Amino acid sequence: MSRVVHVLRAGRLTYQAGLDLQRAVSSTVANSPNGPLRNVLILTEHDPVYTVGIRTKAYGPEEERRLKQLGADFFRTNRGGLITFHGPGQLVAYPVLNLKNFQPSVRWYVCHVEKTVIELCRRFGIRAETTQDTGVWVGGGERKICAIGIHASRYVTTHGLALNCDTELDWFGHIVPCGIEGKGVTSLSRELGREVTVGEVTGTFLDSFRDTLECDLEEMDEDGRLALRNSLF
Repeated sequence: MSRVVHVLRAGRLTYQAGLDLQRAVSSTVANSPNGPLRNVLILTEHDPVYTVGIRTKAYGPEEERRLKQLGADFFRTNRGGLITFHGPGQLVAYPVLNLKNFQPSVRWYVCHVEKTVIELCRRFGIRAETTQDTGVWVGGGERKICAIGIHASRYVTTHGLALNCDTELDWFGHIVPCGIEGKGVTSLSRELGREVTVGEVTGTFLDSFRDTLECDLEEMDEDGRLALRNSLF
């Protein structure tokens, strides 16, 4: 059983490029369980985009057109959950893991993703928690700081989490984030009263991820990057 996770720092990507990269990585992980890339953690930021999960309630073609007119892209995906926003200043992490190398349980996995973010917030001096609603929350469950939406096929995970660092939160004002009425959205920057960049947060996130999932992290080398590039074309 391998608990080595290769870290792929993808930089800023369009959402479509992020989907293409996930497909390439998940194919490699699923089809080569004994290969060199058994688990991969993709780290990225996205250009402004609204994404809808498998529950598309209230976001039909008219709403799609309205949101695109704001200058953001719009995608329908196979992840869990309703609508959310991704954009600059948000750490997006896509763990593409073979859960057979960890615990073959989607519930276990989601719980550990939540614990990773809660531990990260603790290290920044913020008390975070889960509620009956998805994601990670602060302020007694009133303000969402991290959205979580995953997909799993044959125990290989895709999609993941989006942690607001210094995200422009006005984008969320045009939707009902994750379909939850009466709740707010926040960021590390807003909670701490200072600018907290994705660059500042990334190292702490990796430490929390490693400790929570009890895995070893290795930066992806050029051979791994080349193999993925070849699989994209």
